[in-house]
Order: sequence, then C-alpha cells, then structure tokens
Amino acid sequence: MTFAWPVALVGLVAVPVLAGLYLLSARKRRRDAARFANPALVPNLVPAKPGWRRYVAPILALASLALLIVGVARPHVVRSVARDDATIVLAIDTSRSMAAQDVQPSRFDAAKQAALAFLDEVPDNYSVGIVSFATSADPVLPPTTDREAARSALRELRLGTGTAIGAAITRAVDLALDRPGGRERPKAGQPSPAAVLLLSDGAQTSGDVRPGPAAQRARRLGVPVSTVALGTGDAVVEVPRPGGLKERVVVAPDVPTLRQVASTTGGTFSAAPDAARLESVYRELGTRLARDRKRVEVTSAFAAGGAVLLLVGGTLSSLWFRRAL
Repeated sequence: MTFAWPVALVGLVAVPVLAGLYLLSARKRRRDAARFANPALVPNLVPAKPGWRRYVAPILALASLALLIVGVARPHVVRSVARDDATIVLAIDTSRSMAAQDVQPSRFDAAKQAALAFLDEVPDNYSVGIVSFATSADPVLPPTTDREAARSALRELRLGTGTAIGAAITRAVDLALDRPGGRERPKAGQPSPAAVLLLSDGAQTSGDVRPGPAAQRARRLGVPVSTVALGTGDAVVEVPRPGGLKERVVVAPDVPTLRQVASTTGGTFSAAPDAARLESVYRELGTRLARDRKRVEVTSAFAAGGAVLLLVGGTLSSLWFRRAL
C-alpha cells in the first residue's frame, strides 16, 4: 500500500495518546468516586457494572479515527482490474517441427485449435493480431476486433522451415503497438495496453535477431510477452535430404529460452506437452491478458469504514448508557 499524502499518517500518533488519556480519565473517575462513597456500598446503589461494555464505544471511536486519518493520507493499492481496451498479438510457430505428432493430431493443428478457443476468451472489444514465424516472421492479420477474420487467418496458416523466435517477438511487438486509433507508442519503460502471446516448439534456427535482445526491447516498450513451449522432448519429424532421403530429427521445445523471454518482459511461461494442456493454457492466458494491475485509490473504503465504526460505537453507547460515547 502506498500513500499520496504520507505526511498525514503522523496524525496516527493521536490514537495512542487519546487512548492513554481515556484510561487516565477512567482511573481518575474511580478515585473521585471512592472519595464520596464507600466502595462496599456501590453494589447496593448500582444494579450492575457495565464491565467490558464501557470500553466498546471508545475503542470503536479510536479505530474510526485511525481509519479516517489513513483515508486522509489517500492510500493506493495495486489491484487486478479489467482492461477497457487492449491489443493482443498471437505469434505462432509455423516451422517444420510443428508437424510432430506427440501432440494430437499434430502440434500445428493443436496450436490452431487452441488459438481458436483463445479467441472465445478474449473480450469482444479487444483487438487481436496474428504473426506467423518460421524462417522469418510475417504479420498475417493486423490487430482487429473482427473475430471471424482472425479465425480465417488461423485456418490459413501453413508450415514452413526454420524458427525465428527473435524476429517473431520484434514483429509481434511492433504489430501490437501499431494498433488502430492513432494512439502513440508508449515511452520507454511505460506500460502499454498491448501484449504478445508466443507459441513455439523449438529453438531459434533462423533470423538475425536473438530472443534475448528482442525480449529486452519488448520490456523497454512495456509489452509483456507470454510464452508457451509446445510438445515433448522426444518427438521426431522427418526432414527431406538431397537424393530423396529423409532424416529423422528430434525436435524438443527450447524451454529455457521461452521461460527467459517471459521473465524478462513480465509475461508468463507455460509448458503444454499435450493438446488438452495447450487449450487450458490458452484459455487461462486469455483471461489473464484481459486484466491489468493498476494502482487504485481506496480512500473511500477507509472513510466508509471509519464512519461505520463511529456509527456503531455511538449506537451501542446510546443503547447501553444513554449517551453518544
């Protein structure tokens, strides 16, 4: 919790001071009463002692004062709130290794099916763009709220060769920030209402841009990149060789790189070794990307709490002792 006017918290010193003065006043009342009456006769004059009830109203009043003082300091908390407007770019690996069938019916088909389910989780007013990457990274669909266009773009994806993860991050970030509406890019270090969701099943084999520098740039621009490592470590694909030969190549996801990209940019990393887990990851990320963490002022909550405590204390005191406090 942070405060816009922290100097106001100095007023909290008054709470223990007032508590001490109340205790001294109560002790003085008992001494004064003992001067004018025999303590042994008090039970005959007063039907019942107030006991613990005499302290309830003062305690509530002091608690109310503390809450009101904190409210004056204008407290802020970080909360997860729904975004009014956002752009999400899906960066989907279309390299040859995505043909591996350790994820049924294949990594590629499972990725497209899960992405289609992801579109159902994203609020209708959010723009969604698509980048496919193999040897290079190419924008397939600029950010749009047209979900049918996004579904058509996903169905038209085709496999290629190579894996350019760094280029995919760079192109996806650029596409996310060049969103419609004429809004300017955020300054370095400032958050933006944009996010990238990158799915890959292999290590970088193509492109001049390495994943590390691309992730650092995304962080400077305030765009989180969430990553999904698809597949298992023992899957194989057949790669054509000269002379009509084919070579069986093991294709394992580069988990360390994808995890580091997510960590650097403030995104999340998930491993999806099968189709069911992949769809679950997409749905979870769709919900998460639809929310943002913002500093929210909660002065009204403290003010309301203080007023309620004061009202309760006054009501109980009136019922028990026929006085406000």
